[in-house]
Amino acid sequence: MACDLKISGIEPESIVDGRGFRYVIFMQGCPHGCPGCHNPQTHDFNGGKWVDVQDLFSEIIENPLLKGVTFSGGEPFCQPKPLLALAKRIHTRKLDLTIFTGYTYEELLALCDDDVNALLDETDVLIDGRFILAQKDLTLCFKGSRNQRIIDMPKTRRTGHLVLDEIDGG
Repeated sequence: MACDLKISGIEPESIVDGRGFRYVIFMQGCPHGCPGCHNPQTHDFNGGKWVDVQDLFSEIIENPLLKGVTFSGGEPFCQPKPLLALAKRIHTRKLDLTIFTGYTYEELLALCDDDVNALLDETDVLIDGRFILAQKDLTLCFKGSRNQRIIDMPKTRRTGHLVLDEIDGG
């Protein structure tokens, strides 16, 4: 059975969307509409193109140099089910998963959505929070504005409380 995902595009080789050499998938559709967003072309839910998750995974694993995969926006958590399927495949290859989201971690938990929670369980690094133009800071690593957080998800799951990644002061 095919599992489809709506994307805006991909960047098969990135060093700015998470740690190490990464394959980045930009989702199509975002409800946040943050002024000054770096990817405004991803906002329209009617834009982009449909891709098969297995085809995308096959393309990802062609590159033996990758450290991981990044899901970016649009808003990845608008498509948790197909991304969960892809995330599980990614981890079978020992690649790490970073997800950028405009939601805060607490907002995602409050959704009480099984697919969202399962995708969070597959996430290694979560970069959360809406982009706020007034807090834009080009010196930040992997973030666009100071309010955003880089969350170490394995430590957060293990300890039961929010743990910021060391790069974000945690």
